[in-house]
Amino acid sequence: MSATTSGSGSAPCRFAHYFIICGIDNETGLEPDALAGENFDQSPLKRTFKSKVLAHYPENIECNPFDQDAVNMLCMPKGLSFRTQRDSRAPQYHSFIITREDGSRTYGFVHTFYEEVTSPQICSAMQALHQMHQAEHNTSAHNCPSSSSSSSSSSSSMDSLASSLEDVESPSSSHGNRRSCGCSREGYDSLRDTLYVSKAACLITPMPFMHACKRFLSQLHHAVTSNQPPPLPLESYIYNILFEVPLPPPGRSLKFHGVYEPILCQRPGVGELPLADFPLGEAFRLLGVENLVQLFTCVLLEMQILLYSQDYQRLMVVAEGITTLLFPFQWQHVYVPILPASLLHFLDAPVPYLMGLQSKEGTDRSKLELPQEANLCFVDIDNHCIELPEDFPQFPNKTEFIQELSEVLLSFGLSPDGGNTSPAPPATTQTSTLETELKSTSLSELDDDRRNGNLGGEALDVLELLQGNPTLERLQALAKRTGVKVARLEALVAGQKAIGEEGVGGRSPAEEEELRNAKLNVQLREVFAARFATMFADYESFVIQNSPDLESWLTNREQMHNFDKASFLSDQPEPYLPFLSHFIETQMFATFIDNKIISQWEEKETLLRVFDGRIEKARLYNVRAPSLRSSIYQKCTFLKESAQAIEQRLKKIDHTAIHPHLLNMKIGQGKYQQGFFPKLQADVLASGPTSNKWSSRTCSTQRRVDRHRPQNEHFVLDNDLKEKYMQEARNLGKNLRQPKLSDLSPAVIAQTNWKFVEGLLKECKMKTKRMLVEKMGREAVELGHGEANITGLEENTLIASLCDLLERIWSHGLQVKQGKSALWSHLLHYQAREEKNELQTESPVPNVQEKRKPESSIGLPALRVSVIQDMRHIQSMGEIKTDVGRARAWIRLSLEKKLLSQHLKQLLSNQTLTKKLYKRYAFLRCEEEKEQFLFHLLSLNAVDYFCFTCVFTTIMIPYRAVIIPIKKLSNAMTTSNPWLCVSGELGDSGVRQITKNVLEMTFDSAFRPHTHFSIAFKCQNLGKLTTVQLGHDNSGLLAKWLVDCVMVRNEISGHTYKFPCGRWLGKGVDDGSLERVLIGELVVPCNDDDGGRTPPLQRSPSQIRRISITSLTARGNKPTTVQIQESIGEAVNNIIKHFHKPEKERGSLTVLMCGEGGLVWALEQFFYHGFRTARLFQKNVFLWDFYERAVAFMVNADYIGDIQETPEPLSLTCESLCRYVNAINNMPRSIGKDGKFQLLVCLGARDRLLPQWLPLLAECPVITRMYEENALLREKLTVSSLVAVLQTLHDFHITLETSLTKGFEL
Repeated sequence: MSATTSGSGSAPCRFAHYFIICGIDNETGLEPDALAGENFDQSPLKRTFKSKVLAHYPENIECNPFDQDAVNMLCMPKGLSFRTQRDSRAPQYHSFIITREDGSRTYGFVHTFYEEVTSPQICSAMQALHQMHQAEHNTSAHNCPSSSSSSSSSSSSMDSLASSLEDVESPSSSHGNRRSCGCSREGYDSLRDTLYVSKAACLITPMPFMHACKRFLSQLHHAVTSNQPPPLPLESYIYNILFEVPLPPPGRSLKFHGVYEPILCQRPGVGELPLADFPLGEAFRLLGVENLVQLFTCVLLEMQILLYSQDYQRLMVVAEGITTLLFPFQWQHVYVPILPASLLHFLDAPVPYLMGLQSKEGTDRSKLELPQEANLCFVDIDNHCIELPEDFPQFPNKTEFIQELSEVLLSFGLSPDGGNTSPAPPATTQTSTLETELKSTSLSELDDDRRNGNLGGEALDVLELLQGNPTLERLQALAKRTGVKVARLEALVAGQKAIGEEGVGGRSPAEEEELRNAKLNVQLREVFAARFATMFADYESFVIQNSPDLESWLTNREQMHNFDKASFLSDQPEPYLPFLSHFIETQMFATFIDNKIISQWEEKETLLRVFDGRIEKARLYNVRAPSLRSSIYQKCTFLKESAQAIEQRLKKIDHTAIHPHLLNMKIGQGKYQQGFFPKLQADVLASGPTSNKWSSRTCSTQRRVDRHRPQNEHFVLDNDLKEKYMQEARNLGKNLRQPKLSDLSPAVIAQTNWKFVEGLLKECKMKTKRMLVEKMGREAVELGHGEANITGLEENTLIASLCDLLERIWSHGLQVKQGKSALWSHLLHYQAREEKNELQTESPVPNVQEKRKPESSIGLPALRVSVIQDMRHIQSMGEIKTDVGRARAWIRLSLEKKLLSQHLKQLLSNQTLTKKLYKRYAFLRCEEEKEQFLFHLLSLNAVDYFCFTCVFTTIMIPYRAVIIPIKKLSNAMTTSNPWLCVSGELGDSGVRQITKNVLEMTFDSAFRPHTHFSIAFKCQNLGKLTTVQLGHDNSGLLAKWLVDCVMVRNEISGHTYKFPCGRWLGKGVDDGSLERVLIGELVVPCNDDDGGRTPPLQRSPSQIRRISITSLTARGNKPTTVQIQESIGEAVNNIIKHFHKPEKERGSLTVLMCGEGGLVWALEQFFYHGFRTARLFQKNVFLWDFYERAVAFMVNADYIGDIQETPEPLSLTCESLCRYVNAINNMPRSIGKDGKFQLLVCLGARDRLLPQWLPLLAECPVITRMYEENALLREKLTVSSLVAVLQTLHDFHITLETSLTKGFEL
């Protein structure tokens, strides 16, 4: 972008770029503003008419082209406003911002005032409009005024929003709170009334010097309305600020002159926080500390933010204030602090936005129909309240953070509660103290230097005379004692005191107030900046920089990971994680990291440079170890330092601009007329001086920088191509940054909506790809992707982000908004239609894939699969209270069932419904993009999610359990009373009795019959299922029961778990167990359309019989010594890995202890190695027999005597083993010999006794009778090695499930 201008010096170096006047064009007359919405029911005085840019100076600047439509729309967002002498006509002040496509901003500051209408044509047109309106009102007086607003229920949500905003009379009306048919009782009569119309004076500046511009425009207006003409023509002051007042250099202050008094401004230095002149104290006063911190969090998480207020300046103050606090991050999405009425359709944007909407006095929030509210933060500024989205993570250390902010506010005399303390001031421009003083006093600065030939006023001479007269002084003292005030004299004295203070380095009250606001601003900002410096102190350690040059990085940017998110989160304190896991997924964080990487080859971006400097400074004072994970709150240490820097700049003025002076003007033009802004002479304001010191100096500096820049480049890249790459990289993932205000034709609006559609599709592709890459773990790494191990927190964040995306897609292009969730509203419409069809046809709800029955789910009835069925599950959950919550629960359930894409395809197959609910340009009506969107969602079926089961932990869930006996009918029958208890990660079902001898029979796909017992029950969500306790009471003649397996299914999610058994339950058979604890595994349905998938998170036992001596002898499958040692090492390693995961993500320890490949299984192999195969009286020998005999031998008196002579620890170990074995034998449960061995191993691992028991068993003489010589248990070196391996578990606290330890007491 060029830095030069035509005939006006160096524009980027100037304080102001344009001066603009907007108002009514007397030649074109009254033009209704159709874009602002129809408001013909209102009185003509309250209607919206088009304003126009009447004049702007200079004509154009190359680096900041003048956008007439945008400036006109933002200077007067409501268009022209008319008043009569009965109405309030106080001037108003507001500011606005224009964001260009490259993200750069210019600021506008507007002073709106009222001028008397002198055109007879305008007055007569208003009179005619009023008479027509009165006649219409009289003919329809019997009609209800509310009928018209409710009759258009089929109109679009945007139309209803516009009408709801126009429903209420303007606040300036004397009957603003009285609902009427829109007509003012007094009306307008051209013979009786004086008509006034709004006019706006505006300054466009490159930097937000809000206070300085406000004071300049206020003085300019004061000069127009004053009884006396200004000292110089207005052109002199406007020329001065446009062409002769420079931008203050960084770290310097500047004084320039308004019409009546000097104006100060200052600019932060290179290492300080960037300029922010909007009063943060006012934002905190309007919302209160807590609300503002909540709003700040919503902005950080890139939600949709809608500010709502009657006052434009309040909208701007809150918007600019909150974005200022984001340092070092920047808002990357749509940013329109003041949304003109003609742009209401932008609230339909399915992207994050920060917009401000003007309300009208008495407007009811409930009648404000917004297109989407699922992810919306609604901020009612005037009523000091906010409405937050659901599932909202809190800002880290929120309580301490609010406390620190409150302390700063209290130190400036402000209440942290905000609007509760004092009423909000009216939205009018208050003239400063000095402006209301006598002109002679307020002109002291110009009078002192006498450059413009100004002479001291008569009032000063009078004051000197009075102050020198002793008689008058005594009279004045007497008047004070009696309570009589001599107002004029006191004003003179006060003004003279102010001049005297300034003369000795003092400041005027207005300057004191400005200094106070600046100090408050910077201290509040420092507190926010310090929080980010603490949270991201080590962010550089996690930035991934693996590109050799900028060109290759820009080319491959979209495919690369730039930040190690998993490692970063693992290094953070636990309380920070809910917020940080969401925040590091935002576009503002991605852009921040991009800027950090680009800074290797380019000059550092300003915010990044300042932030990195802060971190370096903090390290000098407080060295923070990278491994330190502390959530202790650290207060900001820069408060005094920052405030002092500002105070010093304003105390000692660095630069004084050229004073306003007479210009070479034509005599007779621009004649002063009180109350009317003169027509300025365009020729003298068209261009500035050809050269002056500051412009030439700054331009030469710019040329010097440009000359040296090529020497610093690391590679040769065409400048245009480089700029294109840079822009693409910075805009990656962004949608529309700023609506284009200058062209609102249907074609442009259609193009904008098409950009939204493309952006949504691209976002869907990126989100689903990220979810797959993160979830697929090692498979993804092998394919060349980074960041393998996803944590549960990251997974939940990504799924929540997908839910938000789906809500935004379903909100785009809505015809009529119903409820806060567009997706759930669509589902309800679909449900109503399908249920109506079902009643008419008296048949089940039709569906493409109505039922799905996994091949391995023998004995379980087919589970009904449909959109409606899943909706009914969600609707039956009383814990979810809102439509947004129901929609998110439905998405999670569909994703867990691998049916999300299929369900949404089914939902959108009803094209009649979709056309009824959505406009033509909506995403859901773009066929090709919709198909691609569903395809991206289908790819998520490749991985397994438990995002419904693991989130809704308190809901009641129906389960169905099926006990499948071995196929012989004689083995399947039992006369005893069977029972089972299902356990999961979240709890257990309790004991459930099974009706005996009620065998059900089903047939599989090959028509083979299967018999089974079935039980259905409902209990609180058990989470992922881990174990089943199965048993019976051994009653009746057929008490023995041979069970193949148990199948348990979650009837909502459809997840089916298989619990292999393959053992007898009964006395005198197998190991004599009446009860078994079975370990479960998730059954993976084998569907043709499943695609690739990852294996289950943890392997569980397949259907094998527990190893017994008979099985070992009967088959030649004895494991080798090496295999046994490896299996023990792997089992212990898996347990150690389990404890190194975050606590919420560890899964089931029971599977690692008792499942296939678990510790019990591995130790069982070890103990069976070399176990003697001889049978005793044809009975099977179990490991538990060895333990019982060893304990019996130890209890023998002779052996105990030998033990007592050994060291004390050994005797204690012997005693503990005996106590544990006896306690297990004395349990009321009949868990069998294998069950007892399993329990002993688990208890030994839990109580850190296994390594002590092993040497004792190896030395016991019983071993020679029960083990062969080559047994591992008889090799001292092997036993020592096993003891060392098991001792590694001592560092961890092992907790056992109740299903394992129930009934055990020492």
